[in-house]
Amino acid sequence: MLLIYKLLNFINIKWYRLKAIAWYYFLFKKIGKYCLILKPTLITPESISLGNNVFIGWKARIEGVRKYNLKEFSPRIILNDGVSIQQNIHLTCAELIEIGKNTAIAANVTITDIHHPYDDINIPIEQQDIKTKPVFIGENCKIYNNSVIMQGTFLGRHCTVGANSVVSGKFDDYCVIAGSPAVVLKRYSFEKQAWLKTDPKGNFIEL
Repeated sequence: MLLIYKLLNFINIKWYRLKAIAWYYFLFKKIGKYCLILKPTLITPESISLGNNVFIGWKARIEGVRKYNLKEFSPRIILNDGVSIQQNIHLTCAELIEIGKNTAIAANVTITDIHHPYDDINIPIEQQDIKTKPVFIGENCKIYNNSVIMQGTFLGRHCTVGANSVVSGKFDDYCVIAGSPAVVLKRYSFEKQAWLKTDPKGNFIEL
C-alpha cells in the first residue's frame, strides 16, 4: 500500500508540474522552471511572475485586482526563485507584492497591499475606493500559520514571523517578530553570533 501511495503521489506531482509547463506557461506574466501549482481556488496569472522552483499549495487565492469601483490598477505579484506557499494562501494585490527568494509561507496566511478605508460613514466599507501600499517580503524568511501581512509592510531578509501575527510596518533583516500587532522579539547579533532578545523596536536588551 505504501508503495502504491508513493507511486500515485509521484504521478500526481508530475501531472501538476506538466500542467504548469503546458497550461500556465501561456497565461502567467512570467513562469520559471520546475514550478508546481496545486488546484488553486482563484488565480489571476496575467498579474503574476514566478521564478524557478516556486511551489503553491492547495486552494490558493492569488488575485491581482485590476479594477475596483471606477478605479483601475496594474497589479504585480512577484514570487522569486524557491518561494514555497502552503495551502489556503489568501493574497490580494492592486499595486505590488514581492516575495524574495527561498521564503517559505505556511498555511492560511493572508498577504495584501490593499486597505479598505471608512472615510464616508454613509457608504458601506466595501463600496468605498481602496487605498494601496506595496508589500515586500525579503529572501529566506519564514512566515508561520494564520499570519496576516498588511499593506505597506516591508520585511527584511532572514526574518521569522510567528503564528497568528498581524504584521504592519518596516522590519530589519534577521528579526524574529510576533504578536498582534507584531513587534520584534529577537534579532541576530553578528557581533555575538547569536539571536538576542530585543525591545519591541528591535534594540538589543542588555543582559
